[in-house]
Amino acid sequence: MKTMKATAQNRAPRRSNHQLSELIGKTMHPVARKRGFASADLLAAWPELVGKQYHGKVQPGRLIWPRTKSTDGEPVAEPATLLVHTDGATALFFTHEAPQLRDRINAFLGWNAVGRIKVVQRPVLRSKKTTPKPLRELSEIENRRIEQKVADVSDERLKSALEKLGKCIVARSPAGNT
Repeated sequence: MKTMKATAQNRAPRRSNHQLSELIGKTMHPVARKRGFASADLLAAWPELVGKQYHGKVQPGRLIWPRTKSTDGEPVAEPATLLVHTDGATALFFTHEAPQLRDRINAFLGWNAVGRIKVVQRPVLRSKKTTPKPLRELSEIENRRIEQKVADVSDERLKSALEKLGKCIVARSPAGNT
């Protein structure tokens, strides 16, 4: 009996339903740790934490953890210093809002991880701006199907949010694939 070698032509395609964080998490975490970040979550949530006013103008540099030990030689968990990079003009305004950002970061992480934010005046690396593809119009059948799926939800705000989410998901897929 002759065995068939797997090639691109006779190999069945594999489909995966993994989130992006699951796929790049193993790669991102060592890079994040090198910069002092315990996880990549803070870097991923940075635009929401700093808001529209500072997004793209203020960039996290690194977390500097103090190396203090208790009297018995055990390491003591003390808050870190977060270095952020920004230009001179933005630094002046950002310095006044740094305590609020520190509170938002600590609330996001769930513990008092950042005790201080140090602003370093340095050019911010600009990332390429990508514009999302426009969503297609939904057909009447698609709209009715989404409305039927959320019809049993009693909370109106939740119902509205689920309906909006469903419409966005369907509108991103090609017509006829729903």
